[in-house]
Amino acid sequence: MSDVPVKEPVKKKAQTQKKDKSFFMVGKRKRAVAKASFKKGSGIIRINSRPLELAMDRLSVMRIAEAVEMAGDVAKAYDVDITVKGGGCSGQAEACRVALAKGLAEVGGDVLKKAYMAYDRNMLVYDPRRIEPSKPPRSSKGARRHKQRSKR
Repeated sequence: MSDVPVKEPVKKKAQTQKKDKSFFMVGKRKRAVAKASFKKGSGIIRINSRPLELAMDRLSVMRIAEAVEMAGDVAKAYDVDITVKGGGCSGQAEACRVALAKGLAEVGGDVLKKAYMAYDRNMLVYDPRRIEPSKPPRSSKGARRHKQRSKR
């Protein structure tokens, strides 16, 4: 039995990947999906390969920047590349905000998670609200719109 060579366990590269500390996070809102990749860096945020300030309108940039401002120094330690598709302008901005906040909360720990939850729960938790589908006879007017009726 001692003639059989014993195989030594192979060391995996997982230890080197943890030192790199790059990871992905996904944020969704309505039809918009944002995929954010976090990498150690100097705090640069890009949306669809464009700087945050030039990527969207001013209100959307302010909504996304809320997550960064609350994180403080944690946000300055990572470069974030966000790819967002689908939905409209507002939905895309909210999806980016969720992806960014989720990633920063993962790095920042419990304190940052509690701060996000106290400020706005939708920064970390998926929002299931959708527009109600319109009903056949009055399709363009709205889901529950009826013709006005006189009582007398």
